[in-house]
Amino acid sequence: MNVRLVLASGAALGAIAFAVPAAAQQEAPAAETQEEGGIIVTARRQSESLQDVPAAVTVFGAETLAKTGVQRADDFVQLTPGVTIVTGTAEAGDTQINIRGMNGARDAESSVALVVDGILKTNTAQLNQNQGTLRQVEILKGPQGALYGRNAAAGAIVLQTLKPGDSLEGGMIVRAAEDQTYLANGFISTPIGDTAGLVVSANYFRTDGFFRNRFLGNSKTIDDQEIFGIDARFVTELGPNTELDVKARYADLKGASINFNASFHLPNFAAVDPAFFEDVNEHPFDWYSNIRPTNDQTTFEASAKVEHEFEGATLTAWLLYSDVDQALVADGTSADFARFTFPGATPASVAAANACAASTAALTGYPLNAPTFIGRSPIPFIFNPATGSTFGAYSPTTCDGTQFQVRQQEDISGEIRLASNGDGPINWQVGAYYLHIDREVGVSLGADLGRGVIRQLYNAPGSDNPTTQLYNDAFTTDVYAVFASLDADVTDRFNVSLAGRYDIEDRQVASLVPAVRDPITGGPINPGQRVVNGAVQPIAPQSATFKQFQPKISLRYELTDDINLYGNWGIGFKSGGFNNQGSAAIVDQAFNQFIGTNVDIDDQYRKEVSSAFEAGVKGSLMDGAVTFDLAGYYTNVEDMQFFEFFVGGFGLLRVVSNIDEVELYGAELNVTVEPVRGWKLFASGNVTESEILANASRPVTVGNKSPHTADYTINLGTQLDLPVSGSIDFVTRADYRITGPTWFHTLQDDPNPTLFSGLLPISALQLPGFVGNADYSVTRRDAFGVMDLRVGFESETWSITAYAENLFNEKYLNEVITAVEFGGSFISPGGLQRFGVELGYKF
Repeated sequence: MNVRLVLASGAALGAIAFAVPAAAQQEAPAAETQEEGGIIVTARRQSESLQDVPAAVTVFGAETLAKTGVQRADDFVQLTPGVTIVTGTAEAGDTQINIRGMNGARDAESSVALVVDGILKTNTAQLNQNQGTLRQVEILKGPQGALYGRNAAAGAIVLQTLKPGDSLEGGMIVRAAEDQTYLANGFISTPIGDTAGLVVSANYFRTDGFFRNRFLGNSKTIDDQEIFGIDARFVTELGPNTELDVKARYADLKGASINFNASFHLPNFAAVDPAFFEDVNEHPFDWYSNIRPTNDQTTFEASAKVEHEFEGATLTAWLLYSDVDQALVADGTSADFARFTFPGATPASVAAANACAASTAALTGYPLNAPTFIGRSPIPFIFNPATGSTFGAYSPTTCDGTQFQVRQQEDISGEIRLASNGDGPINWQVGAYYLHIDREVGVSLGADLGRGVIRQLYNAPGSDNPTTQLYNDAFTTDVYAVFASLDADVTDRFNVSLAGRYDIEDRQVASLVPAVRDPITGGPINPGQRVVNGAVQPIAPQSATFKQFQPKISLRYELTDDINLYGNWGIGFKSGGFNNQGSAAIVDQAFNQFIGTNVDIDDQYRKEVSSAFEAGVKGSLMDGAVTFDLAGYYTNVEDMQFFEFFVGGFGLLRVVSNIDEVELYGAELNVTVEPVRGWKLFASGNVTESEILANASRPVTVGNKSPHTADYTINLGTQLDLPVSGSIDFVTRADYRITGPTWFHTLQDDPNPTLFSGLLPISALQLPGFVGNADYSVTRRDAFGVMDLRVGFESETWSITAYAENLFNEKYLNEVITAVEFGGSFISPGGLQRFGVELGYKF
């Protein structure tokens, strides 16, 4: 089969479809769970028609999931208006979902709850993983904490997986694509006796990735990945009114990490090389790291849920155990600040400096991304432009050191809920929730002596990879919550819903950093440690409690049998927490005291509270041939949690800060049209306006836009099912997603001093400090559009599909992480064009 010819034909068909003046609705790319023609959802923890839900909800049923090839969160998010995602750029478990300007900050809790088969998942790292054989996906927008619990300030993702039925069934899909990319998923569902059943699902994925490491012989070590997972679900009746649902899941991932390039934003350096002042959208990507970056993620979880039906109510209780372990190895980022280039009094410092000098001499003249270069000396550019080198981040030399990170979380949670059976005009529920988390986070920076990375957080001086800086903390969290809701039909057409939840989160942190000295500088191995009478003192533990009541009010009025008006208001909540201990001291010493900035970073960040309004109309016209959803929204966020990345002579630092107040407002329109049976057109659009109203952490950013928030998103698509014989259909599906311009940092059209501003006056050049200031107006990601296309044939039991991801090979950025005081950003590219073939079989 000529894959490109088939896809080109499908693209032409899609173009014809787009020419028809119609668009698509958010909630109905063909969900299969229907009742009398309407889509049935569990958006309010009860089964009801989608049209009756007083909120914006996007739904993908089993048919749509199959026809779009959706597997994981990043797939269905791209089909959803007003929602964007960043995942897998630094490490596999890093996933931030932005809904209408509300973003989940890296290293903090997620802003989006993940609920699978009625159970709230507790670890944000699971958003990047398969969750079993999906049968329906619901994406709820706006605060959902009153109904779904913690970390639902921006919304909730509610997944339903296959439940065993009364007969044997199974299925599998196999894909093969460019870049040695392969996928295989399968399941089997079987009854066990008359009252029980079992579903076993397995998934496998591998790819060489799009990009290569030029220094390591064009090795496939930039975005390669291999994943294996297995899920099992056992459901049995314990009695005529009691059901037990037991699930277990194991997943293992191995791949690359930190697939970034550095981009500089120093306009006064541009006279030496224009690349020092670079628009992030114009960066030519190449990788030259001498360290093979790796990422390992292992997940195990098990859950049990019991439901018992009384005469007028249902009692539901569940328990979840989860264990997610992650480890990351990569090059360091501190070469430009000469951390390892100057011999000191310690043997480790001399060894690191000698290794740096030797690797620099061996690579003199090696081509790197401009403006970085390797000259005759490891001395940074700003000190000796004639003979020095400027390495940038992740260089082929040993001068930038190494990093090893671990993120391990083990938790157990449970909920008990009593709810009415939904048969009358008044429905209610009450319940309680508990969660215990043990989490360890460690970031170890080491000297690169050319002998690789030792995968330990602390390596003593004299080892092959001596640790030069260490953050290592144990975090403990206990969460207690009670909740209740009431839903009442005031009249035949007017419905009122009230819900509320009260959360208490007790958090503790204890530093695990040993009381030893940095072998390079001779100071404490963590700058947050104090030295008293010549002895390094441990960092004292901390604790804090965060509390919040989350109410929600929803109104629905049935204007006609086919059109509903609705409005809702609610409070969203994300607990505060702790950064790696010592973070505040590092920022203060390296930036505020050295270059005169006023960056406010604390070892403890505050809770985030939002107040959100939404009003809209949804319904159908022309006997269901047209469905639509129009909504407007306004959200005010206090203490929005935001991720900051710092790079300097100390190495690197990841922290969470707070933006004091952010205002968000916008609108969405979604329409689906079925002109003739078997042909659907759909489109949706979202526009979000945002403004930072107050920000003590960086006061100059007041008036800027909310970070990670696209100005707009547009989704256009068409799906055609055309019978070609009595049992075979020709099927094509085209989805085009446009993501508007996006700022990723609070600093936008703003200048800011950098470490160069402090170093230049004391260097041999003796230039004034303002020469080293940065201009971040070039850090906004441009708008981009990605076209996905699937063309094939299917019958009741088999399918064959040719597909293209990013059909037109659009070049775009996945993420921009601005390290403000470094004078640049760390940028990651989006996926490129990829063609493949998929085979499916089911029975």
